[in-house]
Amino acid sequence: MSDLRISEVAVLAGVSDDTVRRWIEQGKLTAIQLGNGRKGVRGRELAEFLQANAETPEPGVTVAASARNRMRGIVTRVLKDTVMAQVEMQAGPFRLVSLLSRESVDELGLEVGSVAVASVKSTHVVVEIPES
Repeated sequence: MSDLRISEVAVLAGVSDDTVRRWIEQGKLTAIQLGNGRKGVRGRELAEFLQANAETPEPGVTVAASARNRMRGIVTRVLKDTVMAQVEMQAGPFRLVSLLSRESVDELGLEVGSVAVASVKSTHVVVEIPES
């Protein structure tokens, strides 16, 4: 079972350490004592908490979408050539990079500072475990 330090919880949740401490004080998460005397949170409890409190962004003018993995973020970089474009976004702690047509980027008006929603629909997603 994974036990996480408060700072790790904050990074995974995309919030500050102080927010995690407030969640603990409010009883939203249960603090545990880690081996080094610091407080932490059980990984399973954090996963359940984040899933229960996840917010799906309003789709705006989209009537329906089959993609379930939607992340609201801010555009941090746009690189365009004559045909294609690379758009980078920051969605909480996650950096997302998408390749799309220049025409799409221009039609959407995407530029650094734009708020956008990245939708992921894929049959191939790699899941990795970081070194401890």
